[in-house]
Amino acid sequence: MLIDKNMLSEATLKKIDREVAKYPADQKQSAVMAALIFAQDEKGWLANETISLVAKYLDMPEMAVYEVASFYNMYDMQPVGKYKLTVCTNLPCALSGGVHAAEYLKGKLGIDFNETTPDGKFTLKEGECMGACGDAPVMLVNNKHMRCFMAPEEIDRLLEECK
Repeated sequence: MLIDKNMLSEATLKKIDREVAKYPADQKQSAVMAALIFAQDEKGWLANETISLVAKYLDMPEMAVYEVASFYNMYDMQPVGKYKLTVCTNLPCALSGGVHAAEYLKGKLGIDFNETTPDGKFTLKEGECMGACGDAPVMLVNNKHMRCFMAPEEIDRLLEECK
């Protein structure tokens, strides 16, 4: 496959190829979740063109790839800030300060859920269970780094680290 500036980089395609190799040859679509993560890591978010590239690379219908990308909250279907902060507000976290952590962040950043600060630095998202209820309130930074016990002073520390 030829690689041009509108496509994914050779490095990203190699990562996808490593994932595809884990499955039988006729089931390469099984690598779609990983392929979307790699594409998002490279492009910053999943534009329709990026979804189309992944679909073509995996020989899948574009709609099937779009369905995966739009179902899971780890995929960004629109541009996000440099730091995407996802706060768990499911019941166990909500009862242990998740809602308060979210409200504190909204106040500190001056944005609501699904918004990005005017400087493009932070996007705030509401997340589903992250599997760490005993460590609530829990946040996920850029879909990759979990932060636990996010009381206001910890949130301040995180925001300072991101400066």
